[in-house]
Amino acid sequence: MAWVLDLDGVVWLGDQPIPGAAEAVAALQRTGEPVAFVTNNSFSPRSTVVDRLAAHGIDARGSVFTSAMAAASMIEPGSRALVCAGPGVVTELESRGVHTMDVSAEGAAEWGAEVVVVGFHRSFDYRRMTVASTAVRDGARLIGTNTDATYPTPRGPIPGAGSILASIRTASGVEPELAGKPHLPIARIVQAAIGPSGMVVGDRIDTDGAFATTLGYRFGLVLSGVTLPGRPIEGPPPDLIAEDLATLVHAALSGEGESH
Repeated sequence: MAWVLDLDGVVWLGDQPIPGAAEAVAALQRTGEPVAFVTNNSFSPRSTVVDRLAAHGIDARGSVFTSAMAAASMIEPGSRALVCAGPGVVTELESRGVHTMDVSAEGAAEWGAEVVVVGFHRSFDYRRMTVASTAVRDGARLIGTNTDATYPTPRGPIPGAGSILASIRTASGVEPELAGKPHLPIARIVQAAIGPSGMVVGDRIDTDGAFATTLGYRFGLVLSGVTLPGRPIEGPPPDLIAEDLATLVHAALSGEGESH
């Protein structure tokens, strides 16, 4: 059985590793089954994510998939994309042969963008919202890397890409095309890489749980990120629920996991 692991809230919180996560990943990798790391956080380039995982003792070479990859797959090479996102989106778009301009750059408003790509970044402001939404009203496609309203950190959730995207959607009056979990663009990429069956492990019912449904995989919910112990769980019940990745992997590999 293949494994699809979320990162934020599953492997780490901000810069802090979640205890036992690296050992749990190693146990999965020893089974010989595919292990993929799939994140809706589009800010960092894939190479940076691989290096960061290596610093946590996890070998993820060739196994990282991001919502930025999925967004790039939706755009034809040679297109002009206005980027309202971080460097991970720029890297993926340019690797695909898409011409990019930062939404805050001089002349961005008059550039004639064919698509606006929105993802998580901390430099979002009113001017970026204005330029991006104006380009969309003028006919550019609006692509969002994901709709996650929040992003988990050790100090609690902060606004995520979905919150940024919501402002541009509201200002432009245009519904976005969506790239990341739980939507088809990233599902196609992941399933082509690791196969037709597996287990998604994540900390969000609305993205990770729904992504498992899109893939046709089972879903394991961990309570180390956005979904906290004692909170009501809305949506389809997970196949497994555990305190963290280490506990879930131990239960799954030992056959002790309960279906819910």
